[in-house]
Amino acid sequence: MKKLFSLLTIICIILVSNCTRIPENNNPVIGIWSDIEVSEATETAKKKTLRKEWIFNDAYLGRYHQKTDGSIIFKTDFRWTYENDTYTITYPGTDMKEEIVYMQSGDESEMLADNDGNIMATRE
Repeated sequence: MKKLFSLLTIICIILVSNCTRIPENNNPVIGIWSDIEVSEATETAKKKTLRKEWIFNDAYLGRYHQKTDGSIIFKTDFRWTYENDTYTITYPGTDMKEEIVYMQSGDESEMLADNDGNIMATRE
């Protein structure tokens, strides 16, 4: 009897695990987006490069990095949603404000821009 019960339990687990499938997300925002700012050199400080990088994944999550001259100075995870051709990016656990952007295509690249048309990032 124990063998029959164990067999039925294993069959039930297999059936339940096969029924729960994650829907495929092939949103065009998935990938790496970046923005690079270069500060001018002064008499007391050399030129600095600030790179902001958003990595969007298909689970509506991502990773945000800020790098100065190649060294990571800040990183956090973010959540993103897509509704009515706009993306909402939130950074839980930080004091970073929510960003609402949309995707626009340029001559040679795709960009994420805010409602005022300011470019937030370009696709790599």
